[in-house]
Amino acid sequence: MPIKIPNRLPATQTLLQENIFVMTETRAITQDIRPLQILLLNLMPTKVDTETQLARVLGNTPLQIELELIAPAGHISRNTSQEHMLSFYKTFDEVAERNFDGLVITGAPVEHLPFEEVDYWPELCRIMEWSKTHVHSTLHICWGAQAGLYYHYGIPKHPLPEKLFGVFQHTVLERNFILFRGFDDTFWVPHSRNTTVDREDIEAVPGLKILSDSQEAGVYAVKSPQCRQVFLMGHAEYDRDTLLKEYRRDVAAGVDIQPPRHYFPGGDPGREPMVRWRSCAHLLYTNWLNYCVYQTVPYDIREIRQGVRTGGDGHDGP
Repeated sequence: MPIKIPNRLPATQTLLQENIFVMTETRAITQDIRPLQILLLNLMPTKVDTETQLARVLGNTPLQIELELIAPAGHISRNTSQEHMLSFYKTFDEVAERNFDGLVITGAPVEHLPFEEVDYWPELCRIMEWSKTHVHSTLHICWGAQAGLYYHYGIPKHPLPEKLFGVFQHTVLERNFILFRGFDDTFWVPHSRNTTVDREDIEAVPGLKILSDSQEAGVYAVKSPQCRQVFLMGHAEYDRDTLLKEYRRDVAAGVDIQPPRHYFPGGDPGREPMVRWRSCAHLLYTNWLNYCVYQTVPYDIREIRQGVRTGGDGHDGP
């Protein structure tokens, strides 16, 4: 089944060329089914790239998805045209009365700031609080994961001695948990961040469970009870050249930065980066949509407000 996106969204042509099953709004009108309503809060500066990356992994599933885009109302994007924002994005207030099967909160390049000093922090807090009663499962990515752990559970972020930059090997800790169903014991994920959260702080919170980690990158995946909140510290959705573009940008700006680790063959920045995370990325998002959202969400989306959940906590066994 396809992902439904606006007719003229730039991602449409890219996804069609990649044989991702895309359905435009015009065609979707004729469908007599209940598609999953997924809200994407896009905090990344390169909005079009992020839309395309997330639409790609969300669209690689048998389920039909309707994707709605929002961005902070008071924040002016410097890297995306206002025409694009006005054409494809809504404000939170425009969707606040609705319920959603899933919400994705992206990362953001604001790690150097305390959470409270981010200009859209009050609005993000409103959205995260609203998600507890209007969203069935929320997926937080990178800085969005750190923000979610801080807001919901008081877990602080900590500066790293140097930027965690590259593609790192991870281990599945909870093999029976459905978010990693079909995964090998180890898998690779890109990271690009200057802050982290401590394992001890997470383990001190009843109900939170660490599902995956990395010897180099630390904690990767965390879930709350019944998978209502999922926190991913890396960027499984990244394209082949996302880290390359970031590296070249920083080098051109005179930033003292090392090439991303485990990314270029032989560690040579002159060679094309090697993708080793794509299959895991598609499987991860498919599992989230299927097991954390579709299998347990009520058919009547209005029942989300009452906390109706039709399944268990996502384990294969008791």
